[in-house]
Amino acid sequence: MAEDSKNNDDFWRDKLTPEEFAICRQKGTERPFTGRYWADQRPGEYLCRCCGERLFDASTKYDAGCGWPSFYAPVNKGVIKEIMDTSHGMVRTEVTCKACGCHLGHVFPDGPAPTGERYCINSASVLHADDKQADS
Repeated sequence: MAEDSKNNDDFWRDKLTPEEFAICRQKGTERPFTGRYWADQRPGEYLCRCCGERLFDASTKYDAGCGWPSFYAPVNKGVIKEIMDTSHGMVRTEVTCKACGCHLGHVFPDGPAPTGERYCINSASVLHADDKQADS
């Protein structure tokens, strides 16, 4: 992906649905219990919706009861960028794809062992690897 495409709204608008664009590029959030992957239990990997970077493995996915796909760890810390988010009168840690800047969701310190972290991810920000292959 060309470096100049990463921050070009027209580039992403042509590649994403309006909902995906609002979430991935404008830091939106889907409503809980509505996303495609919140209850998905298939094995496999979850990729960045925008650039295809491997982000999460289904073996780290669990039901946090929050209505969004939740993982206790990314495939490795190097694929995620953490950013302080003080929007909406809260202090949270936003997570984005380090490769392309796609907004994924937030990470919270209330997850299960072994990490104690909960990566709360928008379904619109990721794509299960099996679904990517089906689209090819």
